[in-house]
Amino acid sequence: MTRAVYVAAGEAGSNKGTVALGLVELLSRQVGSVGVFRPVVRAGREDGLVNTIRSRFQLALPYEACAGVTYDEVHADVERAAGDIVARFRALARRCDAVVVVGTDYTDVGAPTEFGFNARLAADLGTPVINVVSGRGRTAARTAAAVEVSARELAHHHAQELAVVVTRSTGGPLTFSHATPVFVLPETPSLRAPTVADLLDACDGWFFLGERDGLGREASALMVGAMSLPGILERLTEGAAVIIPSDRAAALLPGLIAAHTSPGFPALSAVVLTGGTELPGSVERLLRGMEIPLPVIATGHDTFDTATRLSAVEGRFTPEAGGKIDAALRLFAEHADGPLLLERLDIAKTDVVTPLMFEYELLDRARARRRHIVLPEGEEPRILRAADILLRRDVADLTLLGDAERIRVQAAQLGLDLAAARVLSPFDPELRERFAHAYAEARAHRGMTVELARDTVTDVSYFGTLMVHAGLADGMVSGATHTTAHTIRPAFEILRLGLVSSVFFMCLADRVLVYGDCAVNPDPTAEQLADIAIASARTAAMFGVEPRIAMLSYSTGTSGAGAEVDKVRAATELVRRRRPDLQVEGPIQYDAAVDPAVARAKMPGSQVAGHATVFVVPDLNTGNNLYKAVQRSAGAVAVGPVLQGLRRPVNDLSRGATVADIVTTVAVTAAQVRDEPASSGPSAGA
Repeated sequence: MTRAVYVAAGEAGSNKGTVALGLVELLSRQVGSVGVFRPVVRAGREDGLVNTIRSRFQLALPYEACAGVTYDEVHADVERAAGDIVARFRALARRCDAVVVVGTDYTDVGAPTEFGFNARLAADLGTPVINVVSGRGRTAARTAAAVEVSARELAHHHAQELAVVVTRSTGGPLTFSHATPVFVLPETPSLRAPTVADLLDACDGWFFLGERDGLGREASALMVGAMSLPGILERLTEGAAVIIPSDRAAALLPGLIAAHTSPGFPALSAVVLTGGTELPGSVERLLRGMEIPLPVIATGHDTFDTATRLSAVEGRFTPEAGGKIDAALRLFAEHADGPLLLERLDIAKTDVVTPLMFEYELLDRARARRRHIVLPEGEEPRILRAADILLRRDVADLTLLGDAERIRVQAAQLGLDLAAARVLSPFDPELRERFAHAYAEARAHRGMTVELARDTVTDVSYFGTLMVHAGLADGMVSGATHTTAHTIRPAFEILRLGLVSSVFFMCLADRVLVYGDCAVNPDPTAEQLADIAIASARTAAMFGVEPRIAMLSYSTGTSGAGAEVDKVRAATELVRRRRPDLQVEGPIQYDAAVDPAVARAKMPGSQVAGHATVFVVPDLNTGNNLYKAVQRSAGAVAVGPVLQGLRRPVNDLSRGATVADIVTTVAVTAAQVRDEPASSGPSAGA
């Protein structure tokens, strides 16, 4: 049976979007498919919160399936609209394990009766209600009174209150008694700040030129540029959106762009051109020929009207507002009791493991361990964006290698908050000398001297690896701009325990499989294959995958002979001797390893055949082709390669890695650390 919960607020500006996002994330960790439903939406444009949730949580649902009726339809015939809402909700519920319903926004439905309308809908849908009450501007006593009033309204309409979430709380601790659990989310300024896209909508504007990706950046302040350029420059503040008339763009815009990119001035969020006046051709050619690392938007409204409109805008969730979404998810996770909510919803964890569920489990494991990861490519924009997400979500402590001022300017231009990250130069004199001696000692047998090592250790891969070696970081992630060899060679030289191998976590639609070794060893011996199998089983168990090992070959059981199959057979016996507690089968073909019907025919009675979770390939050629074929043909998400056989974890990124890939790899690396956490490391400000 599909479980659902209704998020309803008693007034505008309650920030119930944060609650909706938090609930979808909570449920996505527990069940295979989660839906979002808006009973009433505006006509003529898609709902921003619905699309934010669909995008963020990769919901395989069309927008139309997530929307009920329009406000116009409610006004025309409220009873008929309610019937249509119920029918559309049930159609969506049949496709999902759980659904989060997000109530109306106090935009069209009459305000005093709107909460009652949502309460009646919740009763009609048979969904319990998360009662969202704003604490903004209220004392604790007034907030408690608002909670009781809204609870009575729910009861009057026969809706079941599941819990109360007080948002935007500024009135101090809340200790009042209530019939259901009460969670308090404090006021968070970054959630109020509008994005540049919000400003664009509010002034009926359009994107004019510059960096389109910057539309998701938060605008922390507004400034009207009604003076000369020197006067404007003296008054700029971090994250401000500057409003200027378009007929002064030629005089002001180049100077604002220069200030935005200069280390001596605050980074801006946007420039807004007012008046709709077309720029002279020569000026427009000049501007379009410049590199403009922030969005410039234009509007037909005059400067006063534009400033009035923009000053009234509060932030909302859009798919592009990544920083705001991460801040909201962290806020909900920190202040709402997720396990208690799931218990009250009576939602049991499914056996299915989707890619999104696996990603959340990785983040949870990393967050619980709170490790320190060094990122050598600290000046790469993707690394900086990933660092912003990791810090907002409390996944790990981070050190970025690079020039501190350059990183600060870049972060400001990208609208990122990296204040919690340490920034360290690989030319730091004290550490350079310390690491040179450590590296010379470790490689003395290869003729390394301290003099030679002083140059080697300033390479970011060596510097980061030596931080891990010295206990100044727990692990390292690199490779977004460097080759695999450049990333992992220092780890092989300094951190190797024995045979180094790798696994990929292959996230299919309903389960996670482990493939090893598809990235490191070209043609392992039987002894090395046994080592890879044991290490892969250990890694699988570390990440919650019960290891059942299939030693892959072109033949199953005793049906084949030859050097290749004999190698796999010998490796299987070695695993059984070394680790009799592990379930292992081999040689075995892939179909017999994954398909119970084939397994019954080819290897009846086997505990592994048909149910394998760890697949050990005989060589790199087989492994690389296997994981890529499954990734592309089955639409699997491949996480890795995750290295095994090092004293502390170092993991490599593809040079085509996305920001999401980097976040996941850092979480994997943090979760791999098995000993005591590293020290907090050297202090250096961003």
